[in-house]
Amino acid sequence: MENSFRHGLTLIAGLLLLAGSAFASALIVGSSVLALLLLLAGLGCSAYAAWQLRAEVRLLLRGQRAELLLLMLGMLLLFVAIAWVAALYPLRLDMTANREHSLAPQTIRMLKAVDKPVTITFFHDRGMRETVELYEQIASQNEKITVSFFDPMLNPSQAKMRGVEFPGTALMESEGRKLTVNGPTETDIANGILRVSQGKQQLACFAEGHGEPDPFSLESHDHTEGAAGHSHGLETKMVLHENHGMAKARGSLEAMNYVVEKISLMSKDVDIERCSLLLVIGPAMPYLAQEVKVIEQYLDNGHNALFLLDPFVKTGLDPILAKYGVQLDQGLVIDEASHFWADVSAPAVTDYNRHEVTNKLPLTFYPGVSALMPTAKPVPGVRIRPLVNSSRKSFTSPDRARADFVQGASKTGPLTLALAASFNPNTVDSATIIMKELRGEKADEAKPISTERKPSRIIVAGDSDFATNSFFHILGNGALFLNAVNYLAARENLIGLEPRTYDLPVVSMTNTQMKATFILSLILLPLLLAALGVAVWWRRR
Repeated sequence: MENSFRHGLTLIAGLLLLAGSAFASALIVGSSVLALLLLLAGLGCSAYAAWQLRAEVRLLLRGQRAELLLLMLGMLLLFVAIAWVAALYPLRLDMTANREHSLAPQTIRMLKAVDKPVTITFFHDRGMRETVELYEQIASQNEKITVSFFDPMLNPSQAKMRGVEFPGTALMESEGRKLTVNGPTETDIANGILRVSQGKQQLACFAEGHGEPDPFSLESHDHTEGAAGHSHGLETKMVLHENHGMAKARGSLEAMNYVVEKISLMSKDVDIERCSLLLVIGPAMPYLAQEVKVIEQYLDNGHNALFLLDPFVKTGLDPILAKYGVQLDQGLVIDEASHFWADVSAPAVTDYNRHEVTNKLPLTFYPGVSALMPTAKPVPGVRIRPLVNSSRKSFTSPDRARADFVQGASKTGPLTLALAASFNPNTVDSATIIMKELRGEKADEAKPISTERKPSRIIVAGDSDFATNSFFHILGNGALFLNAVNYLAARENLIGLEPRTYDLPVVSMTNTQMKATFILSLILLPLLLAALGVAVWWRRR
């Protein structure tokens, strides 16, 4: 018995030496000699102990004991086989409500569209397992994207050769271009891949000098004017937006590989032609004639612009809008059927016209918005596509302090809150031709428009508050702004690829939904339970 116990201890020691050899080989740099010595010692001890315990082993393998051992061995081999198959064919199941651990559909579409080889070297430590898995998911979407992983502590030579000092750094290379990405989020990584594969950035220029919201403000709810939280709804006075910022919009654009700058159109040295896109957001005072001329020339040269204008503000931009067949109604849209919370001057929209900008867009709302109307005469070569409409029960109020319908002055819904307009000198005025054919008249032969004006497009909305820090992060407001920018910048592959946020769950409902919830929960359900109780009592009686 004493010999068996001693040989059993020898067997355990041999197994521990084998385990030590495996750990030394996996965890210690330059441990080949040590791992080999431990392996030989472990094999020797285990073999000697097994030989000395051969009689006990024969006894153990007799009768039911052998069956139990075989059953245990079979179960162990089954678990090993399942683990091996899982390693060969991994299956991920993300059960979180907002799919936090899976790639967004927009990111997957963008990754599959990458047509140039991208090599990624990611340096990580043991606490970055989630980021490693994220890179693995990204690499699995496209064969042209390859990822290598190194730990700068275990592979100091690799880190030193590439100039990496800290874990969490990713080096991306594509066709001689190099880029360093330090952000761990899906948006940072995906846009880094897009940036290094495309090899260029686009410049988004925000016009300034007229009380516009500042894109370089703090990223907080800094819109302090007005009791309702915004300045363009009912019973609020017009003030300059000195504290009304757009830092959230700017940060999202920068995360999507845009360079954001503020530009003064009155400056003598201004070079607006280098701007990929011009953004005119919520001016509180009119543009000068010289500035309007600069914007007109910019658009005539084939560039695009985004105009987010507010009601009851004279911007001086009417001549520019008129060239695209659009005019801004001087009134406030009131929508009693579909509005955000209890503010009838903040129309809420869930059903949109079909367009790249509004594809799969969630609810958006517009705190104080004016309607957009077509000009009296259509402009040749211009095509207008409404994007966002209010409900049929909406109307415009000419008085900013009242939500009343004024006969002869108010316009009825549905009203256009945002639209896209494009100009192309080669576009046939098909509407005029079709109307003449319907009337039985002979339509003139279509001819290209004789002009030096180049093709361009704009997006106009009757409200700017929805894109500011106060409301950018709520529901689909930020997505609408980013989609509009990407559409105008001719980057449709980026539409919808906004930074993912994981805000606390908040239930946001329109006025109709609030009333329906109130009636259902506080009236109908209690009445139903009371009726059931009365029925049971009456039956037992």
